[in-house]
Amino acid sequence: MKLSTYLAPTLREVPSEAEAPSHQLMLRAGLMRKLASGVYTFLPLGLKVLEKVKRIVKEEMDAIGCQEMLMPAILPAEPWQETGRWGIYGSEMFKLKDRKGRDFCLGPTHEEIVTLHVRQEVSSYRQLPMLLYQIQTKYRDEIRPRFGVIRAREFLMKDMYSFDRNEQMFEISYKKAFDAYCKILKRCNVTYVPVEADTGAIGGSSSHEFVVQADLGECRYAQCPKCNYAANIEAAKADRRNDLQKEDHENLCLVDTPNQKTIEDVACFLNKPQQKLIKSMIYKADDKFVMACIRGDDEICEPKLKKTLKSQKIELATPEETEIITKSAVGFAGPIGFDGPIIADLEVINSMAMVAGGLQKDKHYTGVSHGRDWKETMVGDIREIKDSDPCPKCGAKMTVQTGLEVGHCFNLGTKYSSSMNATFLDEDGTSKPFIMGCYGLGISRAIAAIIEQHMDVDGIIWPISVAPFHVIVVPLNTKDDLVSKTAEEIYNKLIQAGVEVIIDDRDLQAGVKFKDADLMGFPLRIIVGKKIKEGLVEIKDRETKETFTMPPSNVMEFVHQKIAESIKA
Repeated sequence: MKLSTYLAPTLREVPSEAEAPSHQLMLRAGLMRKLASGVYTFLPLGLKVLEKVKRIVKEEMDAIGCQEMLMPAILPAEPWQETGRWGIYGSEMFKLKDRKGRDFCLGPTHEEIVTLHVRQEVSSYRQLPMLLYQIQTKYRDEIRPRFGVIRAREFLMKDMYSFDRNEQMFEISYKKAFDAYCKILKRCNVTYVPVEADTGAIGGSSSHEFVVQADLGECRYAQCPKCNYAANIEAAKADRRNDLQKEDHENLCLVDTPNQKTIEDVACFLNKPQQKLIKSMIYKADDKFVMACIRGDDEICEPKLKKTLKSQKIELATPEETEIITKSAVGFAGPIGFDGPIIADLEVINSMAMVAGGLQKDKHYTGVSHGRDWKETMVGDIREIKDSDPCPKCGAKMTVQTGLEVGHCFNLGTKYSSSMNATFLDEDGTSKPFIMGCYGLGISRAIAAIIEQHMDVDGIIWPISVAPFHVIVVPLNTKDDLVSKTAEEIYNKLIQAGVEVIIDDRDLQAGVKFKDADLMGFPLRIIVGKKIKEGLVEIKDRETKETFTMPPSNVMEFVHQKIAESIKA
């Protein structure tokens, strides 16, 4: 391939719309172009990387006996209505009607559709386990598309589904998928952490996320440095009840706290640590209001709250709604005397000598004890994990980190098979619902994750396994016959040897060619310049920045060795 006719338009300036480094580099290196908010066209260079990632995924899926299929992107509403998710999924789902008025959606995921097909085609335990996957475009109407392909409205995803007879067989399928994801990410040369996760809109009993470590990402997770426990913020647990100051019961007292509305203000005014305050917030859960109570030094984790309440939708009440529900001014809500449901965090239960809002303007209670002064309607783990929280397994201090989720495994149980009446005839002659699992991996998102971990100030540094081209040949003076001839000979020999190579045959200054080569991130750069008069060329390693000088006759062996070493590593 010749760069002079290759559609890879590079940019010198960072596009103003791009916040994430991977987004900036995918635009600057000519991998893709924006068509609309959250919608991108992959140009030839980006598509080659996409195909490399797809090939790795397919090879690892084949290795565990997973069969590839391809389901439509436009999906009828009926299977979604069977599971109830047509109304539950929310505004992220693109919905449309055909000319006859029938409801369809653009597929955000395919649990219902694959279950429908298996219900129709698989009837006996002898056909199990059944492992199926596809690589398909997904559509989600993100409220705020950002970071390029990291949070897009259209993206390429590998989704896999397992169907088993029982939990024991499911565990085998789950481990196969889990291990395959580990191998895929290792082959893509990214550092990752499997973390326990919330099941979210997919549902099910348990799940794991595969989080690529990156400074910029939307996945926050807690990790223990001692026992390697790791969990998404939405699922992470910790028990800090022992760190509350041990105080005896105090007499309940309503005190004046003029204009002290925030936790910080009240703690300072009363000379109390924030952990001794009860933070009370009003939420609207579906069509009902509820008070959520946590320690004053904590924040509410809304996904945990939503899951505990078993609500389809939750949102913080407006100031006006809060005043109506609490019959007091904003900033003075508290559980004592509240006429409504109260959900209390686990770490507020059995607390004594606390401070809480007085349900009156400029008033707070001191000496508040749970059980004596107030009782909850429901208890749950609704707080967000913080740095230095104790690990739930070993007690060591955890750290909260940020990463980029690229894969997710779910134990669905019989959530979909039961609601869709997808059953098989077991060995004992009884009809049973399939035990299901689903496993997603973002193909286009994986590219961004790779770049986030493999870049420098000059551009992308592609791992050999996913590089669009392994080698770029750079003749520095295309008008010099010896330079051009030698470069063409090296280029043609590499092609014949099966090496993925591109030649920068453009009549441009050397600095421009070097900048583009670094920006695009090709692992090896073969430079044919003035030294060719001495019978020598230079090869530069993009990652290590090492330069090697040798005669053209040695280039082939050197390139093959470098590629082999990189793949082996």
